[in-house]
Amino acid sequence: MNQIILHVDMDAFYASVEIRDDPSLKGKPLIIGSLPSERGVVATCSYEARKFGVHSGMNIKDAYRMCPQGIYKHPDFEKYREVSRQLHRIWDAYATASEAIALDEAYLDLTDRAGNWEEAREIARTIKRRTFEELRLTCSVGLAYSKTAAKTASEEKKPDGYYEIPTAQDFVDLILERDVQVLYTVGEKTAQKLHAAGIHKVRDIRERQEEVVRLLGKQGRWVTQIAFGIDERKVTPYHPEDAKSIGREITFQEDVNDYAFLKEVLFLLSLSVENRSRRVGLHGKGITLKLTYANMKGITRSRVVPACDSAVVIYQESGKMLEQVEKRPVRLIGVSLYNLSGEEGRQLTFDDLDEEKALAREAEQERLLAELGERYHLDFAGHLEQLYHAQTLHKTVEYMRKHR
Repeated sequence: MNQIILHVDMDAFYASVEIRDDPSLKGKPLIIGSLPSERGVVATCSYEARKFGVHSGMNIKDAYRMCPQGIYKHPDFEKYREVSRQLHRIWDAYATASEAIALDEAYLDLTDRAGNWEEAREIARTIKRRTFEELRLTCSVGLAYSKTAAKTASEEKKPDGYYEIPTAQDFVDLILERDVQVLYTVGEKTAQKLHAAGIHKVRDIRERQEEVVRLLGKQGRWVTQIAFGIDERKVTPYHPEDAKSIGREITFQEDVNDYAFLKEVLFLLSLSVENRSRRVGLHGKGITLKLTYANMKGITRSRVVPACDSAVVIYQESGKMLEQVEKRPVRLIGVSLYNLSGEEGRQLTFDDLDEEKALAREAEQERLLAELGERYHLDFAGHLEQLYHAQTLHKTVEYMRKHR
């Protein structure tokens, strides 16, 4: 039996949640992300803001130039995550496999649950209805024979849309005369490369397959396949251990020259990474430091460590790497664990067996927290849970930067 896959995608998710919770925002150009006076980008925006040319990922300064009358708000990720959990509980009830792509987006495998196309159509309509009735939010849904086609279908009638692509021929008929960027994995840079070679439409890819493969290599073989509607990928549930890394980073509102302050920020970021890794039961065997300088040049430094999820170890190792980099004004700093594994795949190290070392790390963490608290007159130790939230962490770091 052929696959029956549903792709569900919320409409302007963050903005829609804010409008739902504050009806006075309805019908207005709402932009979620940084404020115009800050550094940063647009996370999402209402459809009213999109009419001015604002879009996700746009620099917030450009968004303000296009839409100075817009309403600008910081995102509330904790609220969005809770709404996301509610959404996925509704969606997952109808699928044998669910692949979450983001907080507001998922592929659902309906092949066995539905049994036929008519029943799958009814499930799709039920998901749309329940999403609106229970959470007062709209979603766009695509029902198709493959993941690529389902994703394309969900974008056809946004917002609050529904579209079906039952067969590969239906998919090809829909996209044949469209720009190559309609195809999955063909982003702006890949499209530019194809356009430069005179390959503009999906039809051109089908007629010049060998040239596409020469231009794009392995990606080219995939692109030519989906240009013919071929996509046999399965819906694959996400598991935390599938992640390549666990990290946290922060962008400063003004460039930072003070590397002692950067080390303090590294400690707070390390605490957050420890919290996230322990929450999903993963350890890393490598630590990466990430910096973006004021001129937007980015660098990373990495080193291998024994299996680790300790904030103190992450901080100490990333701090050593920070001491070795070129000292220039810094715009962004981040730290992450990589080469992840779960408890069952972890071998005990001598440090695990050494209770004194474990106690020493705990004492060092308490000392560093107390030192920071005294310097900035903040109760870090008593508010660690709040500090793990991205928005609180960002506000805290900005407060520290201004009062250093």
